[in-house]
Amino acid sequence: KVLDASTLSFGTRVRWFAICFVAGIVCSILGTALLWLPKGIKLFAVFYTLGNIAALASTCFLMGPVKQLKTMFEPKRLVATVVMLLCLVLTLCAVFWWNKKGLAMLFCILQFLAMTW
Repeated sequence: KVLDASTLSFGTRVRWFAICFVAGIVCSILGTALLWLPKGIKLFAVFYTLGNIAALASTCFLMGPVKQLKTMFEPKRLVATVVMLLCLVLTLCAVFWWNKKGLAMLFCILQFLAMTW
């Protein structure tokens, strides 16, 4: 039952939720601070994307990964989930392969909007 949240104690789940959530916030803030450096767009994209992944991981500890995936892919959340996952990948593609700063920023904004949706 590795994929079941109930195999972890409530305290452990809350502790790892907090660790991942704080790591996500720290990554996002660090990425935003690094944005202002020369070539900082790459660091921003990486840290912002890692921050969003850490935020997703944090909720996995509360509800378990299987339940989270089922919830994420419910019909009412399907579009937001697909947009968010696609933008996670496209953000990194935009800065590392296509060298398009504006596109990377657009994908970061879309990540944010999809995560809040």
